[in-house]
Amino acid sequence: MATTRRGGVRSAASRVFALLIGSVLLIGAAIGAFLTWEAQSSARQEAEHVTAAIAHALSAAPAIEAAVTATDRPSAEEDLRAYVESVRTGAGLDFITVMDRDGVRLTHPDPARIGERYLGTIPADGRTLTEQYTGTLGPSVRTIAPVHDASGAVVGWVSAGVTVESLAGALLRRLPVIVLLSLAVVALGAIGAVLARLATRRITGDLDARDVREAVAGYESVRTLGEALRAQTHEHGNRLHTALSLLELDRRDEAIALLSESSLQSQSVIDQMTLRDGDPTLGALLLGKASQAKERGVRWQVHVDPAAPRADLTPVDAVAVVGNLIDNALDAAPQAETGADRWVRVDVTGADGGAVTITVSDGGPGIPADVREQIFEHGFSTKPSDRSGRGVGLALVRDIVTAAGGSIELSADPTAFRVTLPGVRAERRTG
Repeated sequence: MATTRRGGVRSAASRVFALLIGSVLLIGAAIGAFLTWEAQSSARQEAEHVTAAIAHALSAAPAIEAAVTATDRPSAEEDLRAYVESVRTGAGLDFITVMDRDGVRLTHPDPARIGERYLGTIPADGRTLTEQYTGTLGPSVRTIAPVHDASGAVVGWVSAGVTVESLAGALLRRLPVIVLLSLAVVALGAIGAVLARLATRRITGDLDARDVREAVAGYESVRTLGEALRAQTHEHGNRLHTALSLLELDRRDEAIALLSESSLQSQSVIDQMTLRDGDPTLGALLLGKASQAKERGVRWQVHVDPAAPRADLTPVDAVAVVGNLIDNALDAAPQAETGADRWVRVDVTGADGGAVTITVSDGGPGIPADVREQIFEHGFSTKPSDRSGRGVGLALVRDIVTAAGGSIELSADPTAFRVTLPGVRAERRTG
């Protein structure tokens, strides 16, 4: 029976599901927090607008001016309280306080506070002011506006406000909608995660992430090595046909020279690989890529330091790394402006600490500066992907190199990918 774990390791499908669910929950929480903040901010702005509008309207009302300038204060206050209370109720405010020019209250929701001084800022320059202040009803958002007489002099003040507690109540009334929206996002995301898991499971089965990478590396290795061997076979076939034709024409010396040239080119790479304790898979790859380079009109150079250790990679991973780097170089080199720049070079040298450095460089036009940080990302490519899976290479190279404890660097003028990997220790090679 299939399980989602192999040896205690989660399958790739389960990892994808867990990652997506985690992301969905974070996004849902972020949306909920944003909507809560937005609702709180909106409620405060609405309170500021309403209090400002009411304070301005009342300060300009003739009844208010008449009340604050009346000589018969008790009678004016009684009529004023009924008028102000009706406005306050209709506007949904917590208080409207009318004051004389000295800030003494003529109205207040608590009748016992009438006659006391206003708690809040009274602008000395007679301007309108909106602020949050803690008064007799607690913290509130309030706007105070001046009352002017016919001459323009300030004869009183009107303050309209909403308590912070009321704003919190308004926010609580909006919370169910916020929660429902957040849950809807999470539900949709969860459905997407389930579908993504099913799609991943259909492709990868119960393989874990490491096995999937190894499978992709194996595919890339077969692809790039197959292309190299096809090119080598094609080139050798052409040479043999040409040699046979020369022999039939009784031009034996030219046929021998042609076959000798091919043998010498191949022997050079074989000798270099043999001197460093042999690396047959990588040697076969380099021989095949030499043929591909010739097919594309690219000058091919290989230098292998005999003292360089072998990279601590499986043959599959080694071919995937080197093959993909060479493929990119062979794609770039023919785009050079001059024939002299159509070249590809592979260098294998030793590095500090028993490491090995593999450098693949080319004379192509280079990688644009604005995409150099993106070329190692999954799914990114400077050229169209095709059915053979191109466009995966550099991301796979980075994953393999990183998993092996190595590093990869990109430099320009000329374009060069430099991979540094731990070397295989001598006892491991001989043991």
